Amino acid sequence: MLRTKSGLPKHCTYQADRYGNRRVRFRRRGVSVYLTGVPWGEGFMRQYAAALEREDMNRAQVGATLPGSFSALCVSYYGSVEFRRLKASTQRVRRNVLERFRAEHGHRLLKDLQSSHVRSIIGARADTPEAANNLLKVLRVVLDYAVSEGMISSNPAIHVKRYSSKGEGIHTWSEAEVVQFEARFPIGSKPRLALALLLYTAQRRGDVVRMGWQHLQGDSIAVRQEKTNSPLLIPVHPELAHALASVPRTNLTFLITERGRPFTSASFGNWFRKRCNEAGLLQCSAHGLRKCAATRLADAGCSLHRIMAVTGHKSMSSVAPYTKRADQARLAREAFETQIRAEREQNLPNSETQVYPTAKKR
Repeated sequence: MLRTKSGLPKHCTYQADRYGNRRVRFRRRGVSVYLTGVPWGEGFMRQYAAALEREDMNRAQVGATLPGSFSALCVSYYGSVEFRRLKASTQRVRRNVLERFRAEHGHRLLKDLQSSHVRSIIGARADTPEAANNLLKVLRVVLDYAVSEGMISSNPAIHVKRYSSKGEGIHTWSEAEVVQFEARFPIGSKPRLALALLLYTAQRRGDVVRMGWQHLQGDSIAVRQEKTNSPLLIPVHPELAHALASVPRTNLTFLITERGRPFTSASFGNWFRKRCNEAGLLQCSAHGLRKCAATRLADAGCSLHRIMAVTGHKSMSSVAPYTKRADQARLAREAFETQIRAEREQNLPNSETQVYPTAKKR
């Protein structure tokens, strides 16, 4: 077997990982992976053989694409460490975005891609600004990878501006909508349980579908968020405890499908969306209840840090809109109370001009 100048097998080099540790990296045709163990040892060579097998698979894919094209970049990126260390849900979303873009522009050469082209492509999606921003975000990431791999010298998407958000995104449930849903689905029904789990834990649907009795710790429920990997311990709200009282302890998760199996995040989202439609809430969704929960906490006067302790948000900027709206409403109410109080005081008779009955002369 061919050895490189460093004494390693072909396609392998010594590189420092992000922690500064010296490691062996295999990199070839979209496959980029660190190999562990002693070079040329039995365990090391098993990993090397697996990497070569993946390289052969990628070679077949790349053979159907134009070298140096955006399509070839996608193949390389999907096999990279950067992509494979993402959460499975994030991989799926990112791949969907890239494949739609690849279907239209995959044949184009990366070296010809300019900022003006990216700006034009994003501009063509002006009617859907959130989708345009999402595409731009993914392009920045994958083109950064292209720079790191020496495919291009600079990232043409880095200076393209995002669209400013004109709306509030996913609809936030109002209190009236919560009442309407509860009127349609009473305590003891699966939709009512789903609403309680979403509203009183303030978690994403992917976290809610994994919750079960094994996650209860005293009067709290333990959550490890799928998206952020953050561990949370959330007190069980009395309304949630009431909804859980009739749930059997024989299932792995609180929520199960008609076949008695746990929901996936996507299937639960679709199922809950249909229950919203049945309740006449066509604009409502599972994620909107997470936003409603954060709104309730803000309206109750909770600080940013307290809200983040429940929702698991990593940045204050994600939570700030909820407290901003709550503060606006409170300050507006206080302003009018001050105005009304001042108006009442101004309507009182002036003490300097007030006429008092004169005392009778003796």
